Amino acid sequence: MKRILILGASGFIGNALYKELCSYFDTHGTYLTDRKIFSDNHQFHHFDMETENIQILLQNVKPDVIVSAVRGNFDAQVATHFQIIDYILRTNTKLIFISSANVFDAFTNYPSYEYDKTLSQSIYGRFKIKIENALLRLPNHQYNILRLPMVFGKNSPRVKELKTVIDLGEALEVFPNVVINATEIQKVTQQIHYIINRSREGVFHLGSTDLTHQKDFIEELCEGLGYEHVVFKNVYDSNFDRFLAVLPKDNKLPKNLQITIHDVIEASTKL
Repeated sequence: MKRILILGASGFIGNALYKELCSYFDTHGTYLTDRKIFSDNHQFHHFDMETENIQILLQNVKPDVIVSAVRGNFDAQVATHFQIIDYILRTNTKLIFISSANVFDAFTNYPSYEYDKTLSQSIYGRFKIKIENALLRLPNHQYNILRLPMVFGKNSPRVKELKTVIDLGEALEVFPNVVINATEIQKVTQQIHYIINRSREGVFHLGSTDLTHQKDFIEELCEGLGYEHVVFKNVYDSNFDRFLAVLPKDNKLPKNLQITIHDVIEASTKL
């Protein structure tokens, strides 16, 4: 049985992934905030990347696969990932790094595919690129880079935030000229499960197979959540359509693991 270590298993993506994998693998996770639910679970390990070297934890757990869904201080994240790379070069461990569509946010004229050149104008995107570039130097079988667009889902932080803004009677910022794709948490965890199970290699774009304007998407989402009179504030940062979307071309997953914008809205709004 493979042993999996999920970094950031107390967060939204990490915790959903832990629930998906724990019945099939010897699954461990890290947490930072000391909540009883995690400290009482012997599969969970306290880890603070700002003060600790992860190699001690790795030597204790001895994972076959490390999944990085950790958040927090960017410098500490970079240092932690370089420590992980140093460890996996000495062992036969694999790192699955959850990255972002933001590694392409400097390219605005078209959607991005798995092996397109990365370039970002944002601090967040540039920090993800730094870790990606280090991983791309590793042997193929020792890493996956999984780039995600915005992740939704029934109780996702994005849906909760949207509801809070509407319930407070505030205007919801939308971007009529931004073309996006999106995904949903349950599908993401199934996709990662498949990638681990089949020992797939390389870079994956785990967004919906189709695109939509961000404003249309949010309007449909609000409608699905039962909101009728939402105040929208249109934000135009360009006169032309601007793309922020990651589409699969080289590394496509089976049909049952693909997702559409309609699926994302349906999964995020079902009762």
